[in-house]
Amino acid sequence: MSADRNYTMTPQKPILSGFDSHTTAREVLIGQDLTGKIVIVTGGYSGVGLETTKALAEAGATVIVPARTPEKARASIIGIPRVELEELDLIDPASIDAFASRFLASGRQLDILINNAGIMAPPLVRDARGYESQFATNHLGHFQLTLRLWPALRKAGKARVVSVSSTGVRFGGVDFEDPNFEKREYDKWKAYGQSKSANALFAVALDKRGQAYGIRAFSVHPGRIMTDLVRYMSEEETIAAASGELKTTEQGAATSVWCATSPELEGKGGVYCLDVDIAEVIGLEGTQGLSQKLSGVLPWAVDPALAEQLWQLSEKLTSVKLPQ
Repeated sequence: MSADRNYTMTPQKPILSGFDSHTTAREVLIGQDLTGKIVIVTGGYSGVGLETTKALAEAGATVIVPARTPEKARASIIGIPRVELEELDLIDPASIDAFASRFLASGRQLDILINNAGIMAPPLVRDARGYESQFATNHLGHFQLTLRLWPALRKAGKARVVSVSSTGVRFGGVDFEDPNFEKREYDKWKAYGQSKSANALFAVALDKRGQAYGIRAFSVHPGRIMTDLVRYMSEEETIAAASGELKTTEQGAATSVWCATSPELEGKGGVYCLDVDIAEVIGLEGTQGLSQKLSGVLPWAVDPALAEQLWQLSEKLTSVKLPQ
């Protein structure tokens, strides 16, 4: 399936949503009733993902939370209404296909897919295909999952796909010549930046393909939050990352929830959002250190041509294409 030639791009500039960096996910949902909506939140059992799950479920949605080990995740979702635990390992293509097959077999539509799970800055690890783990987990796993769930997204009539990116895009874009660090020396932060740039570019290309079916895609930076995601970082890196203003997990979940549900975004898509608004495109100034905070999105994370190039690469690496 090729991109829709009649696609209308949404401008990558703020719409003055009325929210800000202090807004919480629950505040975004005030006045909204999500009863009957079916949602999948990958990584929805910890950190920002858990707050996303809580907010959507409390607003009436049924939230499916896939986890590598559902039994370990069970304790964190006790007491949250309408949450279903499922098994899914994003670095294992067979696990992704099995999860998607089970969901499609249920006959349910999928109103919201939040591609939230991810890893950050681990030592070099390769999956069974030889792919670098951050690119494989953060991007390729979610690419395959989204395409496998496409029939359920189309069935919803109006669906939204939210990919959790990061200002980690500042560490670099996608290296199309060597995405899996086979020729260059592994750099955990360049690999992280590549995977987060890929998350943002995926939303650009996906929105172009989904618009005709009522499927809109967004990418988000949740904000600077200290969660289990920092487990691979050194003490020095953790201190640098924690400098400046931090968000709570409730605030960190707000932009994902806004992109997934807000009437303000009706008819819009393919944009990178932060602080509960569409971000503006900015230039990269100064150093690219962990303490640097960006006020917008960098050009290489929202470039339509790069998004198309990434789509073709992702199809090749996963052998997965959108169903006709």
